[in-house]
Amino acid sequence: MRRRLRIALATTTAALALCSSLGVEGGSATARARAQNVDHKCSDHVDADGFSDSLDGTLFRKRYVGNLSGLAVDSDGSIAAVSDRSLLFRLKVQSQNGNPTAEPSGVTDLRDEQGYPSLDSEALVIDSDKTRLVTSEIEPSIRIYDESGRNPVKLPMPKRLLVKPDGRAPDRNLTLEGLTLQPGGRTLVASMEGPLEGDGKDTAGHTLVRLQSWQRGQGQSAKEFKIAAQYGYPVDKNPDVASKDLGISEIAATPDGRLLVIERGHSPSGNTVRLYLADLSGATDVTNTENLPGSAQLVKKTLLADLVKCPDLGAPAKQPQHNKLLDNIEGMAVTGATGGTLKLLLVSDDNANVVQITRLYALTAKLPSSGS
Repeated sequence: MRRRLRIALATTTAALALCSSLGVEGGSATARARAQNVDHKCSDHVDADGFSDSLDGTLFRKRYVGNLSGLAVDSDGSIAAVSDRSLLFRLKVQSQNGNPTAEPSGVTDLRDEQGYPSLDSEALVIDSDKTRLVTSEIEPSIRIYDESGRNPVKLPMPKRLLVKPDGRAPDRNLTLEGLTLQPGGRTLVASMEGPLEGDGKDTAGHTLVRLQSWQRGQGQSAKEFKIAAQYGYPVDKNPDVASKDLGISEIAATPDGRLLVIERGHSPSGNTVRLYLADLSGATDVTNTENLPGSAQLVKKTLLADLVKCPDLGAPAKQPQHNKLLDNIEGMAVTGATGGTLKLLLVSDDNANVVQITRLYALTAKLPSSGS
């Protein structure tokens, strides 16, 4: 009990330090902007506090600092960022005039059980004992690494989520894209980016993807997570391409147990990125539902902001965009919380493409009540 209390205190202290460095207090970019009558509003629920391209096109210890797909707050207040090229970076993130500038301070090569870096790492969770849980999209899998990023152990995976022919995922690039740990640390949730073969649409015509959870007992290690409930989630259509849907690129738990969900897509016109608040509490466990929707109650979601409608904050763009601020946003972490107001850090994945950007975003989100 004392050890868990020390971990909790250390984690809380680190999070408060990070919140301070990112401008959570009254001197935040949002407060200054309002004082200067600068509009940072994306919606009634979300403000865009700032952005930074400080990582774009950079190298650290001969590794390319890009392809970033997942973020997590570490116990010392630093940010861990996972690259889909099997790299785990440690970042020192600070706020400069409301913009979240970052500097790499460490990097680890992630390997599989045979020692190969053949992973497509997309999402990241840091547990209270400092172990790292990382998804790989190509199998898919979730591996648990020690604090040094070594000694991987796989979690059990439902068979239907595996890529064909082993399972029903039709594309190795549309599987486990998001990962988060619920408050209390006993429930792990992962999100599929795209639908399984055989799953259908809801009554409004939304394509259904699956969210998968794992459960462990109080005080157990990450290795003790066991497969638990599965849920159906409706994703939006891509507004630019009628034949395509948006996909879930990241999820993050809120302090009250709901989920922030990023749905994003791309077209020649630019990126679409939407931030939703999802509630699993009334959704049916669809573990035994072969084809969605069946009679399932789906996850309910509330749009917090269409980020296309954010002010562009003077951001440059390397390719056509509906909003020059946006790029291929794939990672998100909650860096601070005061009541129902959250501080968020997001990152875009540049895919090592010269016309894309590795960009950090600082947002403030005000959550509606769970009864709204």
